[in-house]
Amino acid sequence: MLGAIHSIETFGLVDGPGVRYVIFMQGCHMRCKFCHNADTWKTKEPDQSAEVVLKKALRYRPYWKDNGGITVSGGEPLLQIDFLIELFTLAKKEGVNTVLDTCGQPFTFEEPFFSKFKQLMNVTDLVLLDIKHIDEMAHKDLTGHTNCNVLELAQCLSDIQKPVWIRHVLVPTINTDEKYLERLHQFIIQLKNVERIEVLPYHTLGAYKWKELGLGYPLEGIDPPTEKQLQIANTILETGK
Repeated sequence: MLGAIHSIETFGLVDGPGVRYVIFMQGCHMRCKFCHNADTWKTKEPDQSAEVVLKKALRYRPYWKDNGGITVSGGEPLLQIDFLIELFTLAKKEGVNTVLDTCGQPFTFEEPFFSKFKQLMNVTDLVLLDIKHIDEMAHKDLTGHTNCNVLELAQCLSDIQKPVWIRHVLVPTINTDEKYLERLHQFIIQLKNVERIEVLPYHTLGAYKWKELGLGYPLEGIDPPTEKQLQIANTILETGK
């Protein structure tokens, strides 16, 4: 099984527990206005096997200690679910901790996806789920897609008791309104599997990629959130920060 890989980070410290070998997959259907990896959007021909990718990752195993491992991010990894199943299955045979970082956009209960998803969850230790916006229409304006299946994914993961970290990028003028944060909080607290909630401040570090791709940056002029805005979000979402 071949995968389309965008890039690798060998010593990731923010994409799951411990030191992570982070594999960024190529291809994403969402068009988030704040995306800092717009160069991962387009699909490309798969060219790396799961066996080779894992072999490269295992070179860094001495640095993982007891709680590190492999994280697959994107782009959107679920667009290459067959590759993920093979990669994580091989990783678990080696005793490697596996983390999936997803925005959930491809999720559906329809077949054959859902059966494959259940198979993937059997070899996944933790899911990092990005919830971009709790309001459906605002989510569609922000990403180009509804959030209905994203929230269905969150509920599904709760039902099967798969450990989850919820991530929420805080963007001034987009989702800093307290009414949205309160709604997100109410949604999260009814889930039974959330181990951590992370508020990630919006930044403009990837804006140059939009220009390199010949795209206008849609959030031009919007600054990162203030410390007060971050504090309010962390308080409402009960992140512990």
